[in-house]
Amino acid sequence: MLDADFFRRWMTATTALVDREAERLTALDSPIGDADHGSNLQRGFTAVAAALEKDAPDTPGAVLILAGRQLISTVGGASGPLYGTLLRRTGKALGDSAEVSAEQLAEALRAGVDAVRTLGGAAPGDKTMVDALVPAVDALGDSFAAAGTAAAEGAEATTPLQARKGRASYLGERSIGHQDPGATSSALLFEALRETAGE
Repeated sequence: MLDADFFRRWMTATTALVDREAERLTALDSPIGDADHGSNLQRGFTAVAAALEKDAPDTPGAVLILAGRQLISTVGGASGPLYGTLLRRTGKALGDSAEVSAEQLAEALRAGVDAVRTLGGAAPGDKTMVDALVPAVDALGDSFAAAGTAAAEGAEATTPLQARKGRASYLGERSIGHQDPGATSSALLFEALRETAGE
């Protein structure tokens, strides 16, 4: 079973990975976006880590709702609302339980991903964060490690796609050949989950 401490460690591990990969995320964002994805997420997750240190909610759901709220209020562009929606909706789906199973987390994350898809209007194949999130959630039933691998593979698979949503879609065919930064950062979330679970 996974408790609030596990979820706090997951968010802290995500913060560390985003910190480490921020320059790479911004470099990926440079040809097809605003060249600020890494710095935006870095600012957002730094705020998440600080808020969790100060507040330390005592249920898994409350940890994710607080994290989501921080991301919405501190991250610019589209990624703040999208990541915030993902975590808040997942947190709400987990409810007030003090502990949740891996299966419950997978179900809650699916609700979070559905909320992201509704908000952004994106489907798999549109070259967005959804391309990493959907396979990750599908694989979560097997293991945290499988979800991490599926997310990373989903992010890499965005490279040959033409963007159909978001800022990159304005570039048309010129978006082909670039890995999507949102899918890449989404994979970090699942890599951090795998690390937290020790898989």
